[in-house]
Amino acid sequence: MGDKAHTHPGAAGRATAADHPTSVRNVVLVGHSGSGKTTLVEALALTAGAVNRAGRVEDGGCVSDYDDMEHRQQRSVQLSLVPVEWDGIKINLLDTPGYADFVGELRAGLRAADAALFVVSASDGVDGSTRMVWEECAAVGMPRAIVITHLEAARADFEEMTRICAEAFGGDDPDAVLPLYLPLHGPAAPDGHAPVTGLVGLLSRKLFDYASGERVASEPGEADLPQLDEARSLLIEGIISESEDETLMERYLGGEQVDVKTLIEDLERAVARGVFFPVLAAAPAAEGARQGLGTVELLELITRGFPTPLERAAPRVTTLEGAGRELRMCDPQESLVAEVVKTSSDPYVGRISMVRVFSGTLRADQTVHVSGHGLADRGHEDHDVDERIGALSTPFGKRQRPVSHVIAGDLACVAKLTRAETGDTLSAKDDPLLMAPWEMPDPLLPLAIEAHSKPDEDKLSQGLARLVAEDPTMRLEHNQDTHQVVLWCLGEAHADVALERLRGRYGVQVDVVPHRVPLRETFGGRAAGRGRHVKQSGGHGQYAICEIEVEPLPGGSGIEFVDKVVGGAVPRQFVPSVEKGVRAQAAKGVAAGHPLIDVRVTLLDGKAHSVDSSDAAFQTAGALALREAATEAKIHLLEPVAEVSVLVGDDYVGAVMSDLSGRRGKVLGTEQTSDGRTLIRAEVPEIEIGRYAVDLRSLSHGTARFDRRYARHEPMPAQVADRLREEVRAAS
Repeated sequence: MGDKAHTHPGAAGRATAADHPTSVRNVVLVGHSGSGKTTLVEALALTAGAVNRAGRVEDGGCVSDYDDMEHRQQRSVQLSLVPVEWDGIKINLLDTPGYADFVGELRAGLRAADAALFVVSASDGVDGSTRMVWEECAAVGMPRAIVITHLEAARADFEEMTRICAEAFGGDDPDAVLPLYLPLHGPAAPDGHAPVTGLVGLLSRKLFDYASGERVASEPGEADLPQLDEARSLLIEGIISESEDETLMERYLGGEQVDVKTLIEDLERAVARGVFFPVLAAAPAAEGARQGLGTVELLELITRGFPTPLERAAPRVTTLEGAGRELRMCDPQESLVAEVVKTSSDPYVGRISMVRVFSGTLRADQTVHVSGHGLADRGHEDHDVDERIGALSTPFGKRQRPVSHVIAGDLACVAKLTRAETGDTLSAKDDPLLMAPWEMPDPLLPLAIEAHSKPDEDKLSQGLARLVAEDPTMRLEHNQDTHQVVLWCLGEAHADVALERLRGRYGVQVDVVPHRVPLRETFGGRAAGRGRHVKQSGGHGQYAICEIEVEPLPGGSGIEFVDKVVGGAVPRQFVPSVEKGVRAQAAKGVAAGHPLIDVRVTLLDGKAHSVDSSDAAFQTAGALALREAATEAKIHLLEPVAEVSVLVGDDYVGAVMSDLSGRRGKVLGTEQTSDGRTLIRAEVPEIEIGRYAVDLRSLSHGTARFDRRYARHEPMPAQVADRLREEVRAAS
């Protein structure tokens, strides 16, 4: 790595289809919003000859962040695939959004990739969410490297940022995070800041100057040697400590000079195994330049140090019945197993599915089996269907470049798979298989919407179905209690994107309305009621009288109906009618229109007429009796309470617990975890945590996570209930 002083002849305009998994590298770029991931992707594409100038393809469009919505929002909101070619290797660069609301796109990129570039801004440092993603990658052994950007910033310091990265990412072994190159600074500007114009390779001891706009190799000056030799010794020790040759460290400490070729080979193996994490620097190309600083070094690291798809463990697959199935690791001749990692819609092409092929070969016009399971709780019905593959292509900006096939280990796009959704498995028609869906965060921010007009109402259902098919981090709910349509999102930015996609892609205008939690009512004490329904208007009349007693029950009891009529005052055939009327009225509520729960209703007495009594009359009488009983008793408003678990860094425990108390929460306990975090368990009224997904992120600087589940309904404090009633009256 770093030994070559070459430029790449270019691959602009070519659509590449890999011929073997060894010629593919799948790399995801990870980092916080604004760290420079998209700019880096475009710089790499320029250096690889895939674009004609920074970030632009032949028609002038960007290769990443090409969506009009991303231009308006000035940030990435979706996963983008940018394929480039370097030294005969196809590199699939997966650019992910850095904002926390779009973590689903990040998870899709991690699923599709075999290695990760963590992009860290020299001016912003390492944030908590980036550390969390690093830990996720470490848990599965994904190879990683670190790229430091924004070295042009006034107070940027590569050495200091390398130290910070070693502390943040090195864990118990900070010597596993070391630079491969040191920046070379040009003359200082009037403000004292010296721009980075080149790099010095620590292993090759070569200087690579980018000042001319292209990489030019030379020998370092005498003044550079002391700093170079000190850093080189640390790097060599770091590489040797991870070497598979256990004798190498002893020989090195004994004074033996280790061959550079051996060091590079050990470095490449250590990076591919995910035990050594090199630090590099990068900057975009200047106007008119062909290469950005550090981009050649990055491309060399990716092609020579990052693993091939063959080095990734075969995915766990089952038959549709759940039986386990063994697959050979990334074999183009094996049975087909591919996964839809992203779904999008194009106004001209229709639905486009980005797929990662894990086994076998996917061909145009092939009939495949589409399986989707495990996301029913998010509005995705389980489905198994055969579909014919349409055109296969590799994306490049807004363009789709046709390819004839996609082998195991590669990524491509499939057009017009009408039933395939993000997370679905594509497999052979005669050998259907299923991959377990990857873990996704629960959407916990509710967005209640209504169609803006009648034409919008007709299109709303289809638009929402397409929206959740594209994004498995979004959950669609048709709440039967509040009669609201609710989109559950990850945050405000996620919600804004959903609304814009409904308007822009699907032509549906919606209005956002206040989200309502499902309240309940119950009796505060015993009460009696008499229902009298007597009408005579020619022909058959209506006659039914019943007397009931209502008493409260413990939470979770529901509605209990007891018959204590004696002497046939209410004929046997009409007792079920009274119960039916009582239950129907309870479902409608007796005070504020919320369902009545946790009461026992006892039928004590009544009267009937031999001719005019009927099922309908006694249903009405039962409902009237319950309503009258409600006027004689205090009716409590019940609110849903959620069990909330918050995983937060120890530094923020006090603030989180104080905030929960301010939301009428009851902290049940805390539990220390091994990674410097605390799990807080609490019970909080759901009406108080509607925006908790947003507030917790702000409170913990994006480092905390929480989940919630319904626990029970319990009485709402009188002052809160009164305020709620006032708000309802004001709204009506």
